[in-house]
Amino acid sequence: MNTSAPFSRALLHPKYWGYWLGSALMRLLILLPLSVQYRIGAAIGRLVQRLMGKRIHVARRNLELCLPELSDAERDALIRKNFEETGMALFDTANAWWWSDKRVQANMTVAGWEHIENAERDGQGVILMAAHCLMLEPGARVFGQKKPGVGVYRPHNNPMMEYLQVKGRLRSNKGLIPKREVRQMVKALRAGEVIWYTQDQDAGRRGNVFAPFFGVPASTAAGAATLAKLGKARVLPFFVERKADHSGYHIEVGAPLDDFPTGDDLADTTRCNVVTEALVRRRPEQYMWLHRRFKTRPSPDDPKIY
Repeated sequence: MNTSAPFSRALLHPKYWGYWLGSALMRLLILLPLSVQYRIGAAIGRLVQRLMGKRIHVARRNLELCLPELSDAERDALIRKNFEETGMALFDTANAWWWSDKRVQANMTVAGWEHIENAERDGQGVILMAAHCLMLEPGARVFGQKKPGVGVYRPHNNPMMEYLQVKGRLRSNKGLIPKREVRQMVKALRAGEVIWYTQDQDAGRRGNVFAPFFGVPASTAAGAATLAKLGKARVLPFFVERKADHSGYHIEVGAPLDDFPTGDDLADTTRCNVVTEALVRRRPEQYMWLHRRFKTRPSPDDPKIY
């Protein structure tokens, strides 16, 4: 488990100067109010939309499959809003990494904390079942203000980005566990820790199940059930959003899943997908629709969705 972000002199190489300049600029921009940040971020998102035709296609196909009740006009409006939120996510990440504790606390609200306290009183670890929304970084920072936890993450291939993300995510949390290190996760849960877990991105073909996600068979890791069983932990839905009026960030912890896991990987994974769907529907414009969620099909012979 990574509990520190040691600095390496290799990060001073000229090839990383752009990253240093960019991070310095963002440290200045996060001094702005959230409402101003959003206007800048939304403009960045609209610019990115003009340049990413392929991702527009991905988002549209995802929405056609997951939210078929929307009209074409509603779908196009949601895509535009999603790109604006994606642009703002740059600021959300910077806020999570570099805001002071005092400013985080002044811009956060929390609901459902009694579920964390109940698990803590009973000596059980907690798996926070989250969706891949654009607010995950500030969500973890807000949660860590009340109870530092452990993040599950994918180490970045770029050493500079790895340094920045680990250092930023450790601002209010205990450590980070690479997503393939299941033993470390189990150990943390048995020690009563809280870990974040998501299962709503395409997991490939090997070792996963095809569980319905918004009614569409989707390659999904069955890790939540495995971790809950081996770690003797409770699974709690975890919702995070940036408030619509840009007055701050809000997290909400749901009640633990009853009778979970059952031992049936497909049933358990499907149930977790249903939880994720409910989280997505609360603020669909803040979800990562640009990800190719249904890239891996149940059969190699199935028509490609994208």
